[in-house]
Amino acid sequence: MANRIHPTAVIGEGVELGDDNVIGPYAVIVGPARIGDGNWIGPHVTIGTPGEDRGRPHPDAWTEAPVGDPDHDGHGVVIGSRNRIREYVSVHQGTWRTTTIGSDGYFLRNSHIAHDCLVGDAVTVASNAVTGGHCHIWDGANLGMGAILHQKVVIGPGAMIGMGSAVRREIGAFTIAVGNPARVTGVNVVGLSRRGLDEALIEALGPWLKGKEPLPDVTLPGDLSTLVKAWDARPREEH
Repeated sequence: MANRIHPTAVIGEGVELGDDNVIGPYAVIVGPARIGDGNWIGPHVTIGTPGEDRGRPHPDAWTEAPVGDPDHDGHGVVIGSRNRIREYVSVHQGTWRTTTIGSDGYFLRNSHIAHDCLVGDAVTVASNAVTGGHCHIWDGANLGMGAILHQKVVIGPGAMIGMGSAVRREIGAFTIAVGNPARVTGVNVVGLSRRGLDEALIEALGPWLKGKEPLPDVTLPGDLSTLVKAWDARPREEH
């Protein structure tokens, strides 16, 4: 299906669009950027503007084509499919790697994904939640309204960050963190239940989720098993 792009939207050169995307009034998308299929991109969204780095170029990318040099153009933005990106959301170019957003996410009004961030699938970023550069948000994570992520923070899969929380350290998989600074207060039982785990399995995973014991030998649903094993095998420091 064809893309539906409002006539006031600005699509710069170096932007690759899939099919069946909706792009609303006054949205600005500049390259290098690649966007998949079936995304809803609302009014006044900006995608692909320069990372917020005083020392880097700020090209006039809405009128000039990328020159092909990542140090000038930025290292790109890649967005998957079926995301809903609401009004005034901003997504910045990478400064050393591609800023990446997966598929099936929901990005509420005025949220911000900074340069060099990696965002997984089915992530929810609520209104006014902002990330610093170089963050990694794993699949299924949920950032509450007004949450703030410091640079290079890692948010584990299925984690929930309470509204107004300030995150300065890694938050583990399927945990709940609240406060300033954010501290883990428990396990995201609801999130695990929605993925098909019963009470006994959740209890068995509890010590691992809290960082107290190794990953237990339990049988998990296929997609969750893959995600849990990937999290367990992650490098303990990410840049």
